This record gives sequence, C-alpha cells and structure tokens, in this order.
Amino acid sequence: MAETKRKMARIIHTPVLKKEVIEYLNPKSGEKFIDCTIDGGGHSLAILEKIGSKGKILGIDQDQELIERLKEEKFEEGLKDNLILVCDNFENLKRISEENKFDAVSGILFDLGMSTWHFKESGRGFSFQDDEILDMRYDVTKNRGSTIREIINKWPEKKISQILRVYGEEKFSDEIAQEVAKIRRRQPIETTFQLVSAIDKAVPDWYKRRKIHPATKTFQALRIIVNDELGNLTRALPQALGILESGGRLVIISFHSLEDKIVKDFFREKGKEGKIKILTKKPVRPQNREIQENPSCRSARLRAAVKI
Repeated sequence: MAETKRKMARIIHTPVLKKEVIEYLNPKSGEKFIDCTIDGGGHSLAILEKIGSKGKILGIDQDQELIERLKEEKFEEGLKDNLILVCDNFENLKRISEENKFDAVSGILFDLGMSTWHFKESGRGFSFQDDEILDMRYDVTKNRGSTIREIINKWPEKKISQILRVYGEEKFSDEIAQEVAKIRRRQPIETTFQLVSAIDKAVPDWYKRRKIHPATKTFQALRIIVNDELGNLTRALPQALGILESGGRLVIISFHSLEDKIVKDFFREKGKEGKIKILTKKPVRPQNREIQENPSCRSARLRAAVKI
C-alpha cells in the first residue's frame, strides 16, 4: 500500500478543459457542486476557488485508492469541511447525494476520461504498452464484475467480436476474436502483451503502420464493457437532472463517440421536454495549446446544459 501511494504521488493530474468547465458551471460563493468523477481533484479545486469557504463539493470516485490519496493530500490542506469524498459508482448518484445531504445543487460535473493513474500506475492492464495482468476494473476493492481475463478466455468468440465491433468500432473484430479463440485453446491469455500479440497476428500489416496503435480500439472496448461505462452514464444522467436545482448546470466531458451520443441524445430529449436549455450547440473541443500541453485531451468533447 505504501508503494502504491508513492507511485500515485508521482502522477501529475491535468484536468481537461478546466477553463471551459468553470465557464459553463459558473460557480459562485457558497454554492454546492458534485464532481461525479473526481480523480485527482483538478476540476474540483478550481471550483472550490470560486465557491469559497462556505461552498461545498461532493466528490465521487469508484476507486478506493484514488479517494484515499485525495483524503491524504487535500484534507491536509484544510479542505475537509468543503470537500466531501465518497468511494462509489456514479450510477448510484441519487442515493449518494441523499446520504450526504446534497440536494438542489448548483452544478454537476462528469469528466468521463480515464484516470492517468489507472493508465500509468495502477498495474491493472489498462495500457497495452506495459506487460500487466489483464483486469481493467476501476473498482477492485469490492471484487465487482468480470475481469478482462475472464471475458477473453471464457466468453464465446462471437460475443467478443461483437464487443470489439460495437464498443471499439474495430473493423477487424472478427479476425481478432478468431485469433483470441485460437490461442486460448492452447493456453489462457493472461497479460496485456499476450493480448497485443494476438491482435498483432490478426490484423494486416498496413493496420499496424497507422498512428493509432492496432490494440487501441480493442482495449477501449474491453474497458468499456468490463466497467459498464455506457450503462452507468445512461443511468446517472436522469438522476443528475433530478438533483440539480432550477438554474443548476450539468457539464459532461466525454472522450469517444458512444459516450458523446448518449449525452447528446439525453440533452436533445430533455430539451424537447422543456426541462433543460442546452448551452453548447456543438461540443466544445480543446484548443491547440491545450492539446500540445496534454495530448491525451485531444478527443475530449464538452457539452453543457442548464436546468429550467
């Protein structure tokens, strides 16, 4: 545990579209906000600067290790009374807000990007650049859900192909699933490099010469399915709208088309029902300077709305 904390301390958290988040949330002194994906706390700290000592933020993350790090770092800075931290899944947003007396809040933020710590230091197989055991679960403390090893080694070939095609938009999903099935008949696929090797054998040479690594879409699809990311978002959005006060703002940063479509469709539906006013006609994208400083933000898309 001590080693994990040392590793986490080395990670520099760079909040994506921070200026735009503050602009659309428009926080004021004494208000209450919910950060549904608090991660390293970058967005929340920027909000706290605006809401002052009388304001409060409820920060949620489903990874206990990230929550413990924030408690250790931020409580030492005197933020204990203003920053309430909860380890849970934002699919339970209504219950979490009720338990912590956070109703009629001024704004709610979802930053759906994957944590830098998960990618670089967690050791759970999120990155295809390090040889690690395939897991990819955000929440490991409760032993919740299947790991990637179980999906890759036990699920039917057709199901794996469908996952890669639907959630990763992978054009060689059939070929990759077929190669995975072929290899696992001889021995289980346990590590990231074993999975990358299977992908490498399945796709044509020209696919390997592109700027995007040939394993990118497969790893994305598996991460989404093992954590039920799209299902969690779909269930959380109506809850968020219910928690907001009239005039409260909802800001969501997504990183791929499937997430963005869910947000776009939800906003359009609630806009037609007269429940929200959409503040972003088109998704707000990072400017070139931010992309240069933080290349991982290049696919970020921000949408915002205000509750009527």
